[in-house]
Amino acid sequence: MEYRNLGNTGLKVSELCLGTMQFGWTADEPTSYAVMSAAWEAGIRFWDTADVYSNWAKDNPGGVAETLIGQWMRTRSIPRDQIVIATKVRGKMGPGPNDEGLTRRWIMRAVEASLRRLQTDYVDLYQTHFPDEATPIEETLRALDDLVHQGKARYVGCSNYRAWQLMQALWVSDKYNLARYDCLQPHYSLVNRAEYERELESVCRSYGIGVIPYSPLGGGFLTGKYRRGQSAPPGSRGESSQRVQGWMTERNWSLLDKLEELGRARGKSISQMALGWLLTRPGIISPIVGPKNVEQLNDNLGAVGLRLAGEEMTAMEEASAWQ
Repeated sequence: MEYRNLGNTGLKVSELCLGTMQFGWTADEPTSYAVMSAAWEAGIRFWDTADVYSNWAKDNPGGVAETLIGQWMRTRSIPRDQIVIATKVRGKMGPGPNDEGLTRRWIMRAVEASLRRLQTDYVDLYQTHFPDEATPIEETLRALDDLVHQGKARYVGCSNYRAWQLMQALWVSDKYNLARYDCLQPHYSLVNRAEYERELESVCRSYGIGVIPYSPLGGGFLTGKYRRGQSAPPGSRGESSQRVQGWMTERNWSLLDKLEELGRARGKSISQMALGWLLTRPGIISPIVGPKNVEQLNDNLGAVGLRLAGEEMTAMEEASAWQ
């Protein structure tokens, strides 16, 4: 397992990050513990979660993934200083109008709730889950800066920001000498390249922003579970997700064929080649994998150490070109 610096910081994170959105949703408590234990044994030392995970699921109030992480660390006696924990704030966590957003009021409440659930007194990376157009960015950054000075957050980052929003945040941090966003969590994969590459990539590379992409396997499309001319497996996202269904195009079927061809020569699966592409891309620090069981995690782990040759990268990028 390689450990990489998160952007321009000295913080080292594993080359794969364990995403926990499935915990309490498609992965029950015992399965979630098993996935975390297997990830730990494999050398993954970077966990990503959010306060809202997974409040869209039935009987899930949110905060469940954080709670499971905290319980797992305590029951397994995991040394707190040996794991990098990232969580997020922004989503709606209650019935009131102030139970969400990026205001000082909500950030200060939300971080305390996350710390209680995680059973820790600090998070290594505190991220704004997506922008809050109703709150001035200076208010948000001053609140985050206070958390850094209080020791409750070591670093701060953002997710789902557009290039101009990220630049605005960097400018405000520089102008007022506030903690800045040291990483970006974008939606990025071989089937969703333009969203990041069009403008965000140049900003991140110019300013040393570490990039930790989520959904690196395109919601499961880049695993090979979906095939040209075949119905989506029962219960899969391809059966219900319009986003995944939108990726079922002839161009993307051809991309899967290319990934399978290249992977066969290396003894790698389609998903491992898709992760290897990200791990080889400049500026990409740690793709966030979200396995719902140990079997899926083991497949993800097959990408550890995988760095693709120039001709492989060219073939994959030509097959997935968006320009």
